[in-house]
Amino acid sequence: MKPDIIVLGGGIIGSSVAHFLSAKGAKVLVLEQDHKAPTDQTASSSAARATGGFRVQYGTGINVKLSLLAREILLQFEDLTGVDAGYQPHGYLFLATTQPELEALKAALTVQQQAGLSVARAVTPSEIASLNPALNLDGVLGGTFCPWDGFIRPLEMRRGFAESAMRHGANFMYGVKAKLQTKGNRVQVIIPDGILEADAVVNATGAWAGTLGLEVPVTPEKRQIAQTVTTDLLPSDMPMSIYCDTGFHLRVRDQTALLLRPSPVTSSHPFDLEPDMNWLAPMLEEAHTRVPVLKNLPIQQTWAGLYENSPDKHALFGKHPEYANLFMVNGSSGHGTMHSPAFGQLMSELILEGKTTSLDMHILRPERFAQQEPIVGNSLL
Repeated sequence: MKPDIIVLGGGIIGSSVAHFLSAKGAKVLVLEQDHKAPTDQTASSSAARATGGFRVQYGTGINVKLSLLAREILLQFEDLTGVDAGYQPHGYLFLATTQPELEALKAALTVQQQAGLSVARAVTPSEIASLNPALNLDGVLGGTFCPWDGFIRPLEMRRGFAESAMRHGANFMYGVKAKLQTKGNRVQVIIPDGILEADAVVNATGAWAGTLGLEVPVTPEKRQIAQTVTTDLLPSDMPMSIYCDTGFHLRVRDQTALLLRPSPVTSSHPFDLEPDMNWLAPMLEEAHTRVPVLKNLPIQQTWAGLYENSPDKHALFGKHPEYANLFMVNGSSGHGTMHSPAFGQLMSELILEGKTTSLDMHILRPERFAQQEPIVGNSLL
């Protein structure tokens, strides 16, 4: 069967694209370079290594709107795919320790309200203490909180999208390293078995977006996570808590604490997934200061994943400006997992209807950097 559409990348975004396209009757072929299936927790994809945060709190309107659309889909995810996405709206709590940070959070609230988010609010130190009693609030001036933010299960979402796509006739091939070559104003897909052509080719390869043979302004950035042993020191419904000054994150998953801080880490090559253990000690020092109950709690494991950063930390979405059958959904800069439901729906609209009808995506067009029109605004970490 000759596919109508080839999706390069079988991670959570590629699987979402395949789900929405195949559900509308398109013949879809998904090519994934990893030989491991969507349910494998050791896969190299971002979904396999993500902490599973979901938020609507952003500092730019387009990201807020993407999250609102994604949330609509999450609320009906099981009906759509047969799998529970694990959406738990326990909230995100952003914490400011300086006046400029607090003003930035309040400015973001205005952006969020203008984009249609009405439930996010500013919180005082006393309200923060009520939302997360485990935090040491020395120096905290205030923050923001949104009850629609919370947590998702990335691997289950990826499985749901992929299995649904396959039920609708999509084919998935794993362990296939694909490249792109141009032929006039179109692209062809080169695989070890030959050359494939399709009406549309979607680049959804995450941090590897620039490795297919065409230049893409996406840079991989390694981020690391430490996981404690099982504990009952923190409640399971504790909100994700983020300090704006350092980006230190804390959340509870499966009765363990996940600790993150976007500190510089060393890598032997751009796609290195080995943890840099020099990162651990300073991260733990901050964790123990800000969350005192963690002081005597051992770490059971650390791991690393890759952000796919664009120059302005916003996604590239749309038809390639030079190649008529090439579509891009890249550079989500750490937000791809949470926005994957929206990206899948929007990409299916763009390819099958010629435009996105759920949301105006012009601001995310891939050519904005060549046009010197990057998105300006605080992406809130």
